Amino acid sequence: MASAKLKLKELLVRNKFMWTAVFLLWIKTYVIYKVGFRISSEKLLQEFLLFINPLSSAVFLLGFCLFFRGKLKYIMVILVSLFATIVLYGNLVYYRFFSDFLTWPVLFQTGNAKDLQGSVFELMSPLDLFLLVDVMILLILFLKSKRPVAETIKYEKIGLFATALLLFIVNLTIAQIERPQLLTRAFDREMLVKNIGTFNYHIYDAFIQSKAKTQRVFASSSDILEVRNYTMSNYKKPDATMFGIAQDKNIILISMESIQSFVINKEVDGEEITPFLNNLIKDSYYFENFYHQTSQGKTSDSEFLVDNSLFGKDSGAVFFTHSGNEYNALPEILKSKDYYTSVMHANNKSFWNRDLMYEALGYDHFFDIASYEVTDENSIGWGLKDADFFEQSIAHLKSQPTPFYTKFITLTNHFPFELSEEDQFIDELDTNSRTLNQYVTTVRYMDYALEVFFDRLKAEGLYENAVFILYGDHYGISDYHNKAMSMFLEKEEITPFDSVQLQRVPMYIHIPGHVNNKTLQTVSGQIDVKPTILHMLGIEDRNEIQFGTDLFSPYRKSFVVLRDGSFVTDTHVYTKDTCYLKNTGEEVEMTYCEPYRQKAKLDLHYSDKMIYGDLLRFDLDN
Repeated sequence: MASAKLKLKELLVRNKFMWTAVFLLWIKTYVIYKVGFRISSEKLLQEFLLFINPLSSAVFLLGFCLFFRGKLKYIMVILVSLFATIVLYGNLVYYRFFSDFLTWPVLFQTGNAKDLQGSVFELMSPLDLFLLVDVMILLILFLKSKRPVAETIKYEKIGLFATALLLFIVNLTIAQIERPQLLTRAFDREMLVKNIGTFNYHIYDAFIQSKAKTQRVFASSSDILEVRNYTMSNYKKPDATMFGIAQDKNIILISMESIQSFVINKEVDGEEITPFLNNLIKDSYYFENFYHQTSQGKTSDSEFLVDNSLFGKDSGAVFFTHSGNEYNALPEILKSKDYYTSVMHANNKSFWNRDLMYEALGYDHFFDIASYEVTDENSIGWGLKDADFFEQSIAHLKSQPTPFYTKFITLTNHFPFELSEEDQFIDELDTNSRTLNQYVTTVRYMDYALEVFFDRLKAEGLYENAVFILYGDHYGISDYHNKAMSMFLEKEEITPFDSVQLQRVPMYIHIPGHVNNKTLQTVSGQIDVKPTILHMLGIEDRNEIQFGTDLFSPYRKSFVVLRDGSFVTDTHVYTKDTCYLKNTGEEVEMTYCEPYRQKAKLDLHYSDKMIYGDLLRFDLDN
């Protein structure tokens, strides 16, 4: 026993520099969990897991430095510590806006990097330099060190990696006791980080992504029959009065950047945030319980949902990872019905891989930034101001054959929500979040730009023969700003129930001259847009594989599934393994939500199967 203690002491002393680095990385990671990610724990065991989970990966990562000799061993310890800091900081910056952790597909979306620079800088803080404290301590210790570096003995390397493995097994065992079936919940990245740690999560994510890649290889034609049978069983017949109401009309979709429903009919200092959109409710079908269903793909996810009635991926973006798939998207279907299909968006064509994905979806033309005149005077933040974008788009609309299906994607209401003084039509909020304070001003500007666009369409004779569909693409204010959001909404706190309800986005179907407009309460989402448009155009195909249902169908179930597995019905909200009453937010027994859990799982499962297996390549109808 005494001999073993001496050997352990010798092992620690001989590799004191490395173990110092392990300790510093361990403690730093835990501090970032609490201060940066603001991860809370409901009980002592959860906090214990949060505290110990960085240790195994710290030992594992820094253990590789023992394979180097002399002072190079110390240099590698410093470099590995710096690498670990970069990984942690990348997740921290990403989390500040998305309330989520990085995945491998996101890291490989390098095509978006240069366009994201302004947003990234906005998320940084001078206080972030404290993350380098451990690296600086190690560097000072290295420069002051005068003793020769002890050579690593073989058994030390074996013992160290065995220790790392043992720590991980103990960590994972406790985590599985605390959260059964933990590793089946790849979509819940915060839960994974909370239980197994940031670095172990990234290793697990790499395994999940590689596993997903193999699904296409093993997919077969029988798989699509299984999915088709499932979607056909959920098909809902159209409303007789709305079926074909838009036949031969131009379809104009407007994807409203980052707008959430909480701004509709709200005021700042007596001024409406969205006066035009508020007024448009009276002349439109307005869907009060319409949710975005995006994940890390954000705007591109919303486009994918609307055009395909399929869910995006739970990590990364389909636009990047599966642009080579076969699709039976809305633009392709409408082309076969003699519609001209296009997208107008004053951004680089390669952003979100749109140049390749739009071709796969069947669009005739993409009016990208090269189609617009962008100057310092007419741009802000991410590019061309919305009012100028709509103004310049009029000529493009008039140049198109009719009937056309055209999607507009706005830009100005995009994080970090910058706005020039002459375009600020409403005061900023007064909360502890600069992001939320500025958000209302850019929403107000987008509302103004939409009003100008509608007026121009009327003046140019393009309004009367069109049907307009306006929808929010994704959230603008993440959970990271919950404290400020609670102030604005006059709530004590934002609960998980509130977070789900904040994923509601505005959804309008505006038909000029139509008189039976009303606000509809049906619970719905972006996945329902494609079948709704098809039925409005008088196109019905029961065999079409789509996971949404016609918003006007009298037979549709009031139900929506979010990408993280949460779902909402007329009466209940399910999220984070908890069931709530929809009207009050009160927690209730899980039995109330249980009847819908299986459908939510199957919807996501079969949609993923379609994408990962590229199943439409087997469909003889395409």
